[in-house]
Amino acid sequence: MKKLAYGLIGLAIVVGIALWFFYPDSPEPMPIPTIDRTTIRSTEGGDYVGFVDSHGARAWLGIAYAQPPVGELRWKAPLPPLHHDGLKDANMFGNACVQFASPIGPTNDTPDANNVVGDEDCLYLNIWSAPNTQSAPVMVWIHGGGNTIGHAGSYNGASLAARHKVVVVTVNYRLGLMGWFHHPKVAVGSPEDQSGNFGNLDIVRALEWVRDNIEVFGGDPTNVTLFGESAGARNTLGMIATPLAKGLFHRAIVQSGGYWTTDKDSAMGMAADGGHQNSSSEIINRVLDSDSADIETDVTKGLSIAQLRSKLESKRATDFYAAIGGDALSGMSDIPLIAADGYVVPNAPLEEIFGVAGAFNDVPVILGTNRDEPSLFMVMDPQHTETTLGIFRSLRDESEYLRRVYYGAQSWKVGGVDSIAQLMTGAGHTEVYAYRFDWDEEPDVMFFELSKALGAAHGLEIAFVFGDFGGGLGLDYIYPNNSNQFQLSDSMMSYWVEFAYTGDPGRGRSKQEVEWLGWGVQGQSMLVLDTATDGGIRMSDEIVTVDGLLDELRDDPAISPSVRCEIYQQMRRPGSHPRFSDETPEEFGCSQRGADVVFERAQL
Repeated sequence: MKKLAYGLIGLAIVVGIALWFFYPDSPEPMPIPTIDRTTIRSTEGGDYVGFVDSHGARAWLGIAYAQPPVGELRWKAPLPPLHHDGLKDANMFGNACVQFASPIGPTNDTPDANNVVGDEDCLYLNIWSAPNTQSAPVMVWIHGGGNTIGHAGSYNGASLAARHKVVVVTVNYRLGLMGWFHHPKVAVGSPEDQSGNFGNLDIVRALEWVRDNIEVFGGDPTNVTLFGESAGARNTLGMIATPLAKGLFHRAIVQSGGYWTTDKDSAMGMAADGGHQNSSSEIINRVLDSDSADIETDVTKGLSIAQLRSKLESKRATDFYAAIGGDALSGMSDIPLIAADGYVVPNAPLEEIFGVAGAFNDVPVILGTNRDEPSLFMVMDPQHTETTLGIFRSLRDESEYLRRVYYGAQSWKVGGVDSIAQLMTGAGHTEVYAYRFDWDEEPDVMFFELSKALGAAHGLEIAFVFGDFGGGLGLDYIYPNNSNQFQLSDSMMSYWVEFAYTGDPGRGRSKQEVEWLGWGVQGQSMLVLDTATDGGIRMSDEIVTVDGLLDELRDDPAISPSVRCEIYQQMRRPGSHPRFSDETPEEFGCSQRGADVVFERAQL
């Protein structure tokens, strides 16, 4: 996960140098929008006035959907917002949640001494609606970032809302240690409070707010589509899995996701007991300035629940982040992990959640990945790329690089799409659709062939879905802005919106697209999304299985034994299909110690 930000930083540097040559003047900062009194709306939290955004969309930014989770509410389930008096301007995004600074985090915050930005008072959402919209489908976006970085302000729903008469909502949720943390003397109160899964609960609360308030913004609370990418897709699957979200949404789109959890008492992140540097006891020890370096010492043992909570509530969020440290460039950390607490998150294997009728929220689902998912994490990694004169970047070994990307993307497809689709349809759920995003027409930058080095990388489909190629993720300059790009975006928006309207993407909202068939219909499995000059949009019968992919890797003559071992261990990364861990590493050229070392690298 850390390599995500390395890729973004590297791309920003390369593209920034190129832009300096061709566009030396810095763009003017965006002005604060002018409020428009025709956008006054009343919510459970009070009255807001918005503004007219691009494409004529009405917009409301920074609306509180919960009380600030600070003080006594830190590490508690979110509560409905308090009512404010008077009329509030909703023309600026609310605070981003606390996180280490990163390329996809808030850009208007100055990092503190610990490289931390954001604020605990961050439970805000943003809304875009077409003019005079009534009872329109609602599309609620959950951002990505490994559940440790990112914010809803990086996405603009104006184009999607205005062009297709939907209401778009983007949501902040607690990140990192503020979003996922468990200790028996901290997690007290209701089952929700004890779960430790506060980021998940924030999303449930946001959906409750949408149910109770979205009608005044032109939305239909009985037709809500939840969609997200990467960690946001993982959290979307979490909403499909949790009984707490039942009835709060009615369709789901999972972009480059996957589903995995950890036992609440495991060693990483959520654990109460010592034994790991990032167990909750060790984090608390460091925050409370324990004098002992012995991991068996637990300063919490001498404190009552009230005393410990009082001490922890007096600490700043930045104190907790200083205690764990984060990668200086990426902003990501190895924790938290979502805990299978058995209440918010089911404590069951994948097969018992999505493979059993009635065990999950039975809504129409789209599952998809990008053809070259891992390339975003690899494109600036010195293991795979090199520079000449410190500027001109190239691939070290193009063939090996592309093979690594291929196997990584195929294993992602197994875990994030094919295995879940097979489980759901096997349980009798017929409304399952799958896609693969294949667009790879980036221009060269400083002679670096991004069409090969990036291709259809992780996250690149988001701009196509939103119809916004100038968004806040810092990747806008990799798009050529040609007719191929815009036509594919139009088609993808059409499919996504038709799915939001009806639960079946079919021929898109335009009724002119290639028909998107459900999983297994007429022997087909997925829709390939590509431009007309690269094969076009088409159905495919390709299904990737764990056994088939492992056999292909085992017998691939184009890769060396050492690379084969590294690829296999990457397949075993957290979040991959559990079957990848069943094989004997020696079958793939790994000594056991070599396998362990590579697996440690694969978890980053």
